[in-house]
Amino acid sequence: MLGLIGKKVGMTQVFDESGRLTPVTVIKVEGNVVVAQRTEEKNGYNAAVLGAGDLKAANATKPYAGQFKDGNPKKTLVEFRDYEKEVNVGDVVGVDLFKDITFVDVTGTSKGKGYQGGMKRHGFGGGRATHGSKFHRDLGGTAMSSTPSRTFKGKKMAGHMGNERVTVQNLRVVRVDENLQVLMVRGAIPGPSQSTVVVKKAVKK
Repeated sequence: MLGLIGKKVGMTQVFDESGRLTPVTVIKVEGNVVVAQRTEEKNGYNAAVLGAGDLKAANATKPYAGQFKDGNPKKTLVEFRDYEKEVNVGDVVGVDLFKDITFVDVTGTSKGKGYQGGMKRHGFGGGRATHGSKFHRDLGGTAMSSTPSRTFKGKKMAGHMGNERVTVQNLRVVRVDENLQVLMVRGAIPGPSQSTVVVKKAVKK
């Protein structure tokens, strides 16, 4: 599994050779450092641990800082199982990793929208707006009366919306700029601008 840690810069658009417009999200990849390696003999599986984003040593706890042999702790750590590229601890991995890859999966934390009702959170249709319905944006019935006399877990109701881990799959890689260390993928990805995202080689394609 190939993957990198990046930062969502924002959205723009690019034109291909035929003049067709494509909306893209720009992902900035700032030097991903290989912090550690997991091995079959020692850990029971193979993986590479990548770190990105500088963190002041004073802001890192001793156990966390102890993972970084060079004494430069990173803000974000992500473990990639069965890393397809041969890497060693201390290597810096860049956006050129994706120059021969067509589709990627992007994982991020979606924008938090606070406490929302059923219509916004789950797309409920709501009641009729006229004839004194008194049922406009209400949730409606949530359970049976005598049996089971309770509301089942997982019932779609009002509550906290957003701010959860989301993965968008099969996004086409439109452009890879090795000079700027930028990756452009077709369409939107989760999270606000400047949020941290994880880009992986697509699992399904």
